[in-house]
Amino acid sequence: MKGSIVLTVIVSVVCPMAHMARVFVYGTLKKGQPNYFRMENTSHGQAEFLARARTVEPYPLVIATKYNIPFLLNRPGTGQRVYGEIYRVDQKMLDFLDRFEGCPERYQRTEIKLEVQDGDSGGENTPKPGSIEEAFVYSNHEPEWPLNQTYESYDAYGDHGLTYVLPEDRSPEQ
Repeated sequence: MKGSIVLTVIVSVVCPMAHMARVFVYGTLKKGQPNYFRMENTSHGQAEFLARARTVEPYPLVIATKYNIPFLLNRPGTGQRVYGEIYRVDQKMLDFLDRFEGCPERYQRTEIKLEVQDGDSGGENTPKPGSIEEAFVYSNHEPEWPLNQTYESYDAYGDHGLTYVLPEDRSPEQ
C-alpha cells in the first residue's frame, strides 16, 4: 500500500502527462472561437492542442437555444462527420470543462472515436494524421433538436447568421 502511494506521487511529479485526458472540442472552445480563451486560461488548468480531427461516425451538430449554442447530439450514425480539435487536458481543466459545459445536466461527457486530420507539433504525443484516436466529447440528447439543420463544422462567425451569446452576456431574464 505504502509503495503504491509513493509510486503514484513519483508518477504524478515525474510524468504529469500520464494523468491527462483527451477532449474533443467542436464548437466555441476551438481556436478562433468565442470561448477559446477559456482553454488558454491556466487558472482553469492545462490544455495542450494535439490535432485537428473529425468524428469517425456521423453525428448531428446543431445550433440551438436562444443563445445559439452548438450542440453535438449523441446520436451516432446520423448527421455528418464533425470537425473539431483534440486537446490533452489535466484533471483541473477537465473539472472546469465539466462545470462550463454543465455536465451532466446540460451535456454528457462520453468517449468518441476520431480520425486525426493533422497535428500542430509532431512530437511523440501528437496523434498521426489518419490515425483513429479516442477522446471525451460533450454531447447532448434533446429530442426535438435533430430536426434542426446540421453542420459538419461550427464557426460562431459563419454564414448561418446565428450569433453566439457568451455566458457572461446572458441576462437572467433572457
